[in-house]
Amino acid sequence: MNTAQAPAWLPHQLVPFFTLSYPTAPPLHPDSFPESHYYGTGLLDGCIIISAIAVMAVLRDVTRVFLMEPFARWKLRRTLQSSKRKKLALANGNGNGAAKSNGHANGNGHARRDTSLVTPAEQRKMNRSVTRFAEQSWSVIYYTAQFCFGLYVHSRLPTDVLHPINVWTNYPHIPLAGPIKFYYLLQTAFYMHQILILNAEARRKDHWQMMTHHVITVILMVGSYYYNYTRVGCLVMVLMDFCDIFLPLAKMFRYLGMTTICDATFVVFLLSWLVTRHVLFVLVIIATWKAQYTIPRIRDPSRGFVMTKESYLTFFGMLVALQIIQLIWFGMICRVAYRVVSGQGAEDSRSDDEG
Repeated sequence: MNTAQAPAWLPHQLVPFFTLSYPTAPPLHPDSFPESHYYGTGLLDGCIIISAIAVMAVLRDVTRVFLMEPFARWKLRRTLQSSKRKKLALANGNGNGAAKSNGHANGNGHARRDTSLVTPAEQRKMNRSVTRFAEQSWSVIYYTAQFCFGLYVHSRLPTDVLHPINVWTNYPHIPLAGPIKFYYLLQTAFYMHQILILNAEARRKDHWQMMTHHVITVILMVGSYYYNYTRVGCLVMVLMDFCDIFLPLAKMFRYLGMTTICDATFVVFLLSWLVTRHVLFVLVIIATWKAQYTIPRIRDPSRGFVMTKESYLTFFGMLVALQIIQLIWFGMICRVAYRVVSGQGAEDSRSDDEG
């Protein structure tokens, strides 16, 4: 346990839940984060993951209930009432008589409908949009923050996104600098949290694809953490997080009825997905395949060498499986893109049907 960096008031049993465990001496000549504390890996790292999942659950609910839902409800109600007033003004302009602002009869003797009232059907649709808007907002907040964190970590590593073979240079990369370890554990906690969320929310058409994706991702992250494949893991996570900012953002605009900016954001998402997940990610897969010829596949845990033939093939196979799932999703994305180009507007084909 890391009692040296823990607050004095923190009970001994809770230290692993609030500090990075297994502090150790830094390498003699570190090629990244020379000023950072360094750590080993072990089972106690799961305690930080548990704490991170709990914090994410609280932050997600606080953000959703107290910030995003009130904002979405205010915006949608305002938009609905504005739309009703415009329709009423257009109807009055067509010779139906001038409606009085206090709700009395118009020139034809009919009572004007109060535009401030929301019908039950409109309220149900609004409630659904408010809920979906708030759910997507947490994804935008998390992916934006984590992409920035991951970009910082990647920028301090001697790796190149266009030549990813260098993520394997000087393997194994142990011990881990504090920022790298915390970034890895935080990402693992997020995808575990997403598995819980996926089963708590209304199921979408691609529920099992999403579940498979998250399970494979968690296995990859835990496995790469144990087998010291952390640099390739950091690069993959940065690539994955970038385009994940724009899809939930496009959905948020759609739930607010802002179709034009929704379609524009979706185009950005489409292009970023194509570049990061089907160009740069494929380069990572190719580099991983080439790594088998440059890295000794031996098992010597005392020196951090745990890249056996079986672990390597499993890791490589899961990367390929992720690419296959992403190709399936890309087909769905292209169908949405066709609707945008044909003027039908962006709508996520993975989402649940409108009731």
